[in-house]
Amino acid sequence: MVDIATRVYNHKWKIDPIVRSLIDTDFYKLLMCQSVFRNKPQTDVVFSLINRSNHVPLARLIDEGELREQLDHIRSLSLSRGESTWLRGNTFYGKRQMFRPDFMEWFEDLRLPPYHLERKGDQYELTFEGKWHEVMLWEIPALAVLMELRSRAVLNNMRRFELQVLYARAMTRVWEKIDQLRGIEGLGIADFGTRRRHSFLWQDWCVQAMIEGLGPAFTGTSNCLIAMRREVEAIGTNAHELPMVYSALAETDEALSQAPYDVLSDWHEEHDGNLRIILPDTYGTRGFLDNAPDWLAGWTGIRIDSGDPAAGAEIAIDWWKSRGENPMEKRIIFSDGLDVDKIQELHARFAGRTNVSFGWGTLLTNDFRGLVPDDALAPFSLVCKAVSANGRPTVKLSDNPEKAMGPPDQIARYKRVFGVGAQESIEVIV
Repeated sequence: MVDIATRVYNHKWKIDPIVRSLIDTDFYKLLMCQSVFRNKPQTDVVFSLINRSNHVPLARLIDEGELREQLDHIRSLSLSRGESTWLRGNTFYGKRQMFRPDFMEWFEDLRLPPYHLERKGDQYELTFEGKWHEVMLWEIPALAVLMELRSRAVLNNMRRFELQVLYARAMTRVWEKIDQLRGIEGLGIADFGTRRRHSFLWQDWCVQAMIEGLGPAFTGTSNCLIAMRREVEAIGTNAHELPMVYSALAETDEALSQAPYDVLSDWHEEHDGNLRIILPDTYGTRGFLDNAPDWLAGWTGIRIDSGDPAAGAEIAIDWWKSRGENPMEKRIIFSDGLDVDKIQELHARFAGRTNVSFGWGTLLTNDFRGLVPDDALAPFSLVCKAVSANGRPTVKLSDNPEKAMGPPDQIARYKRVFGVGAQESIEVIV
């Protein structure tokens, strides 16, 4: 097992690449990338870093030169032969050759496109521009670099034994959480913590702890590189990015109202089974489900990623019943800001009414709350989102208005088109 504290201590003496592989990314990014490569190859997008936690001054914590070195290193990466073989030949969700030969040939030759980095006060402006299927693959490694450089900045002044004690305490915390989860009968839980992890080594340690501590209740990880190395399932389907860009491309209000379903129609042609999971909250869950075509009711399940998770699950169960579907044959995946108490609560409420799964993210792979002075390692909310497509702004409404994004006039338009009324604000923890 890697001595994480020693590795962290050694970071002080040389640049240690944070991202060392193009598959150190979430599985859903590759699935979506293949879909975009096939269906929208000429779409131009801009992705931008958004720090929702302004109290974390990234530009004061992170040296611009080191940040550029890390980003430049990512641009030098390409798939290794072993990584390509794994993607081409492995079975994902029971399906062989998940990734088509034409996509793999393109991916094997890919180098990520240029970036634009500029300091704006205490924050960095970091943007990526180009063809959608190329630019989208910057999202996860860019977040990984910024999150880990922030961690390194905080840890830089700690001595070797301080680091040993810190990581011992953090490991104990993770293991105590896993011990609590063992008591949940029928639990199914995956690691969804790549996007805002403390570090790659820490995420890998957390996955190993879950494998040993939970056994078959641990269903896999969203991180492709860790899934390959640890021989567990790579987990993931699709994200808000798809409906946000499809919607931005819509020419009329009528086309806009149809865009989120066009996304899933394209997805329907490529995937089946457990990959047919609806993410309904981009423009409001209730309205999305009320207006959904009948064929969507036959999909496998729904992922709840914003708003009150229990309320979202009740809406999903009622919707399935109204469409003549049996909720016990469906799956609900909870994935928003989860920690052990919420997982226990949601499982107790919905197990026996539907199939329940959990995607455990930041509070698995980055829970250092209270372990250093001034809580300087507390997780924070950093995202990298598509902000325009073919020159038009993207919009996200969400079931939680605190997660909304886009120009005010376009937010108002989308609310009108999708019939979104008053919403309850919920604090965004991570």
